[in-house]
Amino acid sequence: MKAEIHPDYETTTVKCVCGHSWETRSTAGGVLHVDICSACHPFYTGKQKLIDTAGRVERFRKRSEKVEILQKQAAERAAKKAGGSEGAAG
Repeated sequence: MKAEIHPDYETTTVKCVCGHSWETRSTAGGVLHVDICSACHPFYTGKQKLIDTAGRVERFRKRSEKVEILQKQAAERAAKKAGGSEGAAG
């Protein structure tokens, strides 16, 4: 084997947003921040958990509310149009 070709491994602390942290070794060193780990991941915990990454769930809810409002407005317009055309025809 060749000497001096392998990178140096440093102690690295991994910190999750749930508060769980552990030490491992990595070439990066320092502190590594993660959004989810085995302590809080639904697959490992067996619990359902809503994981909102960068507000995706909130953006989806806003979009779905907007769609519902637009559907109501379209239904109201269709009802007005149907009601208005009957009076004009007779």
